[in-house]
Amino acid sequence: MADAENKKTQEASKLIERFNSLAPKIKAVQAETTKAVFGQEQVIDNLLVTLLAGGHALLVGVPGLAKTKLVTTLSKVLDLDSKRVQCTPDLMPGDIIGTELLEENEKGKRSFRFIEGPVFCQLLMADEINRASPRTQSALLQAMQERQVTVAGKERNLPKPFHVLATQNPIEQEGTYPLPEAQLDRFLMQISIDYPDWKAEKAMVLGTTGAHEAKITKKLSQKELQEAQELVRLMPIGDKTVDSILKLVRSARPSYVGGAKVASHLAWGPGPRASQALMLAVRAKSFMEGRFAPSRDDVAALAKPILQHRMSLTFAALAEGVTMDQVIDKLCEQALD
Repeated sequence: MADAENKKTQEASKLIERFNSLAPKIKAVQAETTKAVFGQEQVIDNLLVTLLAGGHALLVGVPGLAKTKLVTTLSKVLDLDSKRVQCTPDLMPGDIIGTELLEENEKGKRSFRFIEGPVFCQLLMADEINRASPRTQSALLQAMQERQVTVAGKERNLPKPFHVLATQNPIEQEGTYPLPEAQLDRFLMQISIDYPDWKAEKAMVLGTTGAHEAKITKKLSQKELQEAQELVRLMPIGDKTVDSILKLVRSARPSYVGGAKVASHLAWGPGPRASQALMLAVRAKSFMEGRFAPSRDDVAALAKPILQHRMSLTFAALAEGVTMDQVIDKLCEQALD
C-alpha cells in the first residue's frame, strides 16, 4: 500500500516538474505572437488553447484583421511546418490532399507516384474555407477528424501534430458554400475577430509601416508542443467542473427541460463532441495560465467559442432579435450559478 502511494507521489511530482518547465514557454509564445499581431490578445489566447488541446479553429472576421498574419506568426513561434490554401469554388479535393501520377521509367515500366498536397503539413491555413465546394470540404473533413487521408483506396497518415486553422468572411456570402454542421462540429472553437481598439491600431500602424518590422523567433519546439498537449490530457479536473460542463452543454439542447425559455430559441444544439471540446479547452486554458486544475470560470470564459458554431437559433428567435451571444450568456447563468 505504501509503495503504491509512493509511486503515485513520484508520478505526480514528475508531472508537476514537466508542467513547470513548459508553462513559462507558453507565456513566451503569447508574448512573441503579440509582437506581430496587435490588439488581438484574446484571439491569440483562444488559438493557443485550441492548439494545446490538439484541435482546429475557425477564425471569423472581416478582411484586414491579421488572420493570415496570425497563422504565419504562430507557425514560426511554434516551429511548425505550415501551408496555406486559398479556397475557391474550383478547388478540387486533389488540390488539397494530393494525387497519384502515372509515370514511365527509362525501361518503359509504368507506375504510380503519389504527390502530396498541402494538407501534409503541421499547420494548414484554409483561407475562406466556405468558398470551397462541398466535395472539397468533405475531403478536408476526413483530414481534420482522422488525421489521415485516403487516396486511391490507400490511407496516408498526416504529420504530427496536425492542425487546421480556417478563416471565413462573415460579410460577403456570394459564391460561398455554408459549412455543414458535421464539419463545423470538428472545429474545437469558432473564434470571432473584431476590430482593434485605438491604442492597438496606432501601435500596429507605427509598427508595420516603418523600415523594420519585429523579428519573430521560435519559442516552443514541435516536441514540446506535443508534450504540452499530452500534459493537458493528464491534467486533473474536479467533479464540480465536469458537472458544470455537462450541465451547460446539455442545457443548450432544445429537448432540455430545465431551461424551457432558452431552449425554445434553439433549432438544434451541441452534441457530446461539445462536452469533449470544453473538457479539453478548459484544461488547456488552465495549463496556459500556469494553473494545475481548471475551474468553472474557465468553463464560462470558453462557452461562446466552443458552443456558438454548434447551435442554431429558430426563425422565431431571429425575428425577435435574439442573438446567439444572449442565449449562451443566459445558459451560463443557469448552468454555472
